[in-house]
Amino acid sequence: MTPELRAADRRSLVDTVVEQLRTQLAERAWRVGDRIPTEHELAERLSVGRNTVREAVRVLVHAGLLESRQGQGTFVRSTADPAAVLRGMKQANVRDVLELRIALETEAARLAATRRTADDLRRMRAGLRALHQHGPQPEGAIQADDDVDFHLAVVAAAHNTALSEVYGYFSSSVREALVASLGQDGMPPIDLETHTALVDAIESGDPQTAETAARNLLMSPMRAVEALITHDTEAQR
Repeated sequence: MTPELRAADRRSLVDTVVEQLRTQLAERAWRVGDRIPTEHELAERLSVGRNTVREAVRVLVHAGLLESRQGQGTFVRSTADPAAVLRGMKQANVRDVLELRIALETEAARLAATRRTADDLRRMRAGLRALHQHGPQPEGAIQADDDVDFHLAVVAAAHNTALSEVYGYFSSSVREALVASLGQDGMPPIDLETHTALVDAIESGDPQTAETAARNLLMSPMRAVEALITHDTEAQR
């Protein structure tokens, strides 16, 4: 059964068509592998020009939801919208986000202990040197980018493409959530000792030791978040 589409609002035609199609995909109006209606059919249903439909489809192809096949049409590649995931992430509270970070990084460290290469170790050691150059300043300070690079190097050493993609997509949201909740001045200092211990644990080749070291590293921001939640709860009483 062909899904019904509402006429597009003319204020932002491409964006409106994109959202209409995202909704249809999310509601499983078309299944993965289905060919969606032609540009001409969509343009008629939405009362827009074919160029508008073409641009909207191009956006969704770039997002990985649709796939254009020369001479065959446009097909549904995925109904899982990364943009919707990101919107949901931004609505999550800071403790939820940090708990997910701990889950991802501890698993990455565990895998890295048995999969890391000499190049991986060199990259992590280079990350440590960059952090040491700045000293133990707050996480929101000048070396924030260096710290992100360090953690990305740890995750990359797990050699799990899916894990690296998810973490790379997610990592910027972590710092945004922490800064939004704690403020720049409230960000805990980057603990150089725990960072070094994590690299040492990964180099040792012991998965359990590496997992524990990753968890210990992330305890400082978690304690800061827990203290903030406790303070807010008591203030509301």
